[in-house]
Amino acid sequence: MAFKKDFRLLLKPYYYINLILSFSYLVAKKCPPLCTYLHPMSDTQCELDTRESEILFFLMIVVMIRTRKAGSVTMISYLSSSFMYTKVANLILWFYADVRFGLVFAAVFILVGLLLPEPTYCGPENLVYFRTAAGLDEELARDKRVVWLITFYTAWNPACANFAPVFAQLSSEYGLDNLKFGKIDVGRYPDAATKYQVSDSSMSRQLPSVLLFRDGKEVLRRPAPDSKGKLQRFFFSEDNVKAAFDLNNLYAECKKNPLKKKGALKEEEKKVQ
Repeated sequence: MAFKKDFRLLLKPYYYINLILSFSYLVAKKCPPLCTYLHPMSDTQCELDTRESEILFFLMIVVMIRTRKAGSVTMISYLSSSFMYTKVANLILWFYADVRFGLVFAAVFILVGLLLPEPTYCGPENLVYFRTAAGLDEELARDKRVVWLITFYTAWNPACANFAPVFAQLSSEYGLDNLKFGKIDVGRYPDAATKYQVSDSSMSRQLPSVLLFRDGKEVLRRPAPDSKGKLQRFFFSEDNVKAAFDLNNLYAECKKNPLKKKGALKEEEKKVQ
């Protein structure tokens, strides 16, 4: 199912056009008719030279490191994390081959960036967005029967961007009156990051962080430190989040014990008296 969903996304212009740009130089080099057309006066231009091979090898290493740091766990998230690096490498290669080709590729690069932004999640969600730590504290204290799953994120972090549609889908699937999902941008509201001990620095390994609150208190978070205080790496896939927070059992428990309205509670109190 996940593969079919990713494949459908690849049919969107943003993805297939960026894929074409990412492989444009390599295809032009390895496709004899195209290579001969672009370099009619040379017999050696259809082979990668040492410098070009070094650039491509370095690109491969950078993409692997960056996508790993971004916590990419699906094909689409890997592609989204790597497009910028692959296009920059192609820009360098096209300029290296011919300044004219480089200028054309740069123009296309800029136009694609302006006209084709990355698609955002447009599906259902059941989320509460908090603006301050005080607002979050107030909501947690309002009704301690409600279980909260809160994501602490920043808009600029690739791992947070990759996790956003996953969390939105989970909120739609598991959200109840007494099992709620929320988000707070610690980049815009650093007081929340300070209070809940989530680092919002550019080198942080705590973004995103998902915290589970019961009875108004934190009971679990991911990623979490181990017994030695070292932060354990956590990949924010849908299955991992479900397993880490035991969402299926938590959902069943909350659904079995729904919130009772104030009128119903008063009637029960009268009966007891």
